[in-house]
Amino acid sequence: MKGAPMTTDEALRIETLSSVHAEDLDLMSALTSLINEVYEVAEEGLWAPGTTRTSRQEVTSLTQAGEIMVAWLHDELSGCVRVQQLSAGICEFGMLAAAPKQRGIGVGRELVRCAEQYGREAGLDVMQLELLVPREWSHPSKEFLAAWYERIGYQVFRIGSIDESYPELAPGLATPCDFVIYHKNLHA
Repeated sequence: MKGAPMTTDEALRIETLSSVHAEDLDLMSALTSLINEVYEVAEEGLWAPGTTRTSRQEVTSLTQAGEIMVAWLHDELSGCVRVQQLSAGICEFGMLAAAPKQRGIGVGRELVRCAEQYGREAGLDVMQLELLVPREWSHPSKEFLAAWYERIGYQVFRIGSIDESYPELAPGLATPCDFVIYHKNLHA
């Protein structure tokens, strides 16, 4: 995901971080805090108490790999997304987070748009995302996200078990969960 910043308007700027950014401990800490803050609410009740979505070490590693895009609104960190190529033709976005105080103004939508643009420019055909959902009850944040993803063109591809896909994460769950895997054709 190398390249120049993608400016979406005068105030909102989205860029792919580089290995130079990975050396900025304050930025890596701020990104880690943002992701964990957003996921603490979005996945409330799914994980055992004290479980966090990510660590500074993981965010630093993903940044070094060129997989993290960030959104800046008026030069303030406002969101992020991880984008990675999974296989020939398929890329995936995850770790999508928009700062709570800037929700509803399009930061998440622009991050997804830039992730999709990356996929198209890389010659890939499909963008994938995984949504962790409880098996036995309805989670309001997950219902909201499912509807939002469908509105922006994502369709359920299949349902995967966290026990099969990510067995190392399963012990941290507070409730049985699955992954709903969505796909979007990047050329439709």
